[in-house]
Amino acid sequence: MAQALAAPVDAPARRGHGHPWLTLLAVALGVIMVMLDGTVVAIANPVIGKELGASLSDLQWITSGYLLALAVFLITAGKLGDLFGHKRVFLIGIAGFALTSLAIGLTSSIGMLITFRVLQGLFGALLQPAALALLRAAFPAERLNMAIGIWGAAIGVSSAAGPIIGGLLVENVSWQSVFFINVPVGVIALIVGLWVIKESRSESLSRVDIPGVLLLSGAMFCLVWAIIKAPGYGWGDAKTIGFFAGAVVLGAAFLVWQARAAEPLLPLTLFRNASVSIGTALMVLMAFSMFGAMFFLTFYFQGVHGLSPLESGMRMLPMSAGMIVASPLAGLALSRFGPRVPIAVGMLITATSMFLLSRLGLEAGYLDTAIPFALLAFGLSPVMVGATEVIVGNSPEEHSGVAGGMQQSAMQVGGSLGTAVLGALITAKVADVLPGHLAAVQIPATAAQVEAMKNVVALGVAPVPPGAPKAVAEALTQAAHSSFLEGMHFGFGVSVAVAVLAAILALFVKAGRKTADVPVHVG
Repeated sequence: MAQALAAPVDAPARRGHGHPWLTLLAVALGVIMVMLDGTVVAIANPVIGKELGASLSDLQWITSGYLLALAVFLITAGKLGDLFGHKRVFLIGIAGFALTSLAIGLTSSIGMLITFRVLQGLFGALLQPAALALLRAAFPAERLNMAIGIWGAAIGVSSAAGPIIGGLLVENVSWQSVFFINVPVGVIALIVGLWVIKESRSESLSRVDIPGVLLLSGAMFCLVWAIIKAPGYGWGDAKTIGFFAGAVVLGAAFLVWQARAAEPLLPLTLFRNASVSIGTALMVLMAFSMFGAMFFLTFYFQGVHGLSPLESGMRMLPMSAGMIVASPLAGLALSRFGPRVPIAVGMLITATSMFLLSRLGLEAGYLDTAIPFALLAFGLSPVMVGATEVIVGNSPEEHSGVAGGMQQSAMQVGGSLGTAVLGALITAKVADVLPGHLAAVQIPATAAQVEAMKNVVALGVAPVPPGAPKAVAEALTQAAHSSFLEGMHFGFGVSVAVAVLAAILALFVKAGRKTADVPVHVG
């Protein structure tokens, strides 16, 4: 990688080289690859669990291991782009992401799958902050909102295609094939990126803040690890508390060092802009609501409803497809009204959608989920576009890579929190209500039996023993699905509260002000 970072990337001037809209196209291709991966993995999770004998913890690690690597490395990756060139780092990220996708598709071990997902997360960390930095460098300030809005629409297109492609591949080929689709997309993105993107880097930075990298990576690892493992350890367990304490200590040491470093990894004066700080918090809260809730909807569709992977993808299509329309509209609204009103209204729409999802029943039809999913697209888009523009647009261009890494880190930490916290709450709720539902169908169960069943029921699966009489199987299925539904309703209720909190916080965001000529402490 050191040789790749040192090697020149740009050829002499050529047609289309550095063009803003062609740069957006090239960046969007890379983002499409990442988003396709995210949505097809969600569809494939239940099948991966069956074929590889994966537990709930294993399935969470397929997502959480990827998120952990992203969260730990994103800000450092953004700094590498600032130092060595965002184009160079972006292209390395694309190549690595495609290669690790190929490796995942070739493995047959859940342990190796998780390992390659972690590596995939590291390369994704190189790709994502660089993409935002390249947009910041390519577009003038007055068009940045629109560019990020179209970038969001590309996310919507790939998200919309993901469930359909993933469902078709899982049903007709294999779960491994859903990872292979990243290879041709990656090759195309690499070719277009080499031809079109113009290199950009900071001229005032000359080195990587190694102590800062180590301290921040350690703090982020302890934080995300504690969040991921807390449901298994227990939130009050000494190990959980120890990792949270480690995150606090390392985080404090990082802040002290950043105030003294000649070229800090994360210039603390970025946070003097209130909108940057609030935008970062909004990304955490938005991702908490979205990722935490979406993780369990797949199990609702395939476990409770018995839908196929393709049918599950079709159920989630209104949200993904809605982003195609909602993201550019969000860019227009943000340009016209500023970030405060669109983001606050977006989070209130998100809260409404989560409330509707919390009312789903055992026999919910397509419209029952399509309406809240479509609302969710129009709720999330102003937040994703607005908070991204607030963070990246209000940071000096020489630190745009770090700002992009900070935006992505906030999203990944929020996603990890949502998956872990809502997972723990849903499982606890299932354990609480399962005995009552079992008693209602006249199936006796001891506390030990309930404890053994709760994790399976939390996946939307009925723990019917082989050879059970039909009447017993039906009764057990009813009790399990009713318990899962109550747990899911509770989880969505928490997401409603988080979305309302984010809407209130958005009221304190000020209109975006570009700060390219405002000095940031680097010495």
